[in-house]
Amino acid sequence: MALKLTTYLRSKNIPDLPGSHVFHSKELFQLYEATPGYTPLMIVASEAGRPMARLLAAIRKSTRWFPPALIRRCEIYDTGEYFDPHIDKEELFGEMLEHLTREVKEHSFLIEFRNLQNAKFGYRFFRKNHYFAVNWLRVRNSLHHDLPPEERFSESRLRQIKKGLKNGAEVGIAESLEEIKEFSQMLRYVYSARIRKHFPSIEFFRHIPSWLTHDKLGKIFIVRYKGRIIGGSACIFSGENAYLWFSGGMRKTFALQYPGVLAVWKAISYACEHNYRHLEFMNVGLPFRKNPYREFVLRFGGKQSSTRRWFRFRWNWLNKLCIRMYA
Repeated sequence: MALKLTTYLRSKNIPDLPGSHVFHSKELFQLYEATPGYTPLMIVASEAGRPMARLLAAIRKSTRWFPPALIRRCEIYDTGEYFDPHIDKEELFGEMLEHLTREVKEHSFLIEFRNLQNAKFGYRFFRKNHYFAVNWLRVRNSLHHDLPPEERFSESRLRQIKKGLKNGAEVGIAESLEEIKEFSQMLRYVYSARIRKHFPSIEFFRHIPSWLTHDKLGKIFIVRYKGRIIGGSACIFSGENAYLWFSGGMRKTFALQYPGVLAVWKAISYACEHNYRHLEFMNVGLPFRKNPYREFVLRFGGKQSSTRRWFRFRWNWLNKLCIRMYA
């Protein structure tokens, strides 16, 4: 029976599908769809009318100030979701990858596969479609032990949490649109100093309660001091795992309250209380010896491991050069 690959550009046209992988869900598609600057698409593989797999991608606009540029990049988290345990997942992924590359190559300067659960999965198909791999790092906290996660925190991190709470900081979950708006404005201010960090439109966070929280797929945690939100984090949940997508705090203005530390601690505590097995930090960077953010999150007791990301440029000459460099 012939395999059929269908590309969906509107959430209203996506049929009901099995599965629970949040990074390839209709709910995340709707979140992208409602956020300015994002153009999502979902590829569904089916055979005789029966869905076999799905792959969600999002094309986003990325503005760079130096050198000035407006770049469209296509991002895919992991390598899709597969509904039939008896199929050859890698062969099916190869079909979807080729289809996706044709669909978005002319509309995206860069295609990027990130947060791979299995760094070896699909290797020959990535190479066949002229992608190149860059070594990356991941940090995950294990939460399925009998001991509370704080037992694996560094001593300095525990002191900071105690001091922050003692000095008047309060942690909680954002419940209203007003809180979400204030949280996103605070986080945009924090991210504005991080020129390499992408920050989406406020609409992205505003729609999390509509598309994700309703199905218990996402939460926004906030840190308050004297009624003002000074820190926070945004998590999404998939199966047994939690993912810290965005986090930050006004650490210079409110140094004694440690808002960035408390924002991460609250996310880890919530994930542990709700029986998630792991919490993964979404972007801990390249395997350079020194990375301030990676050093920051490792003090929460997580473990570092190697993975890779796959990239493909639209310009063939640049893509060939990178393949030579990273082969």
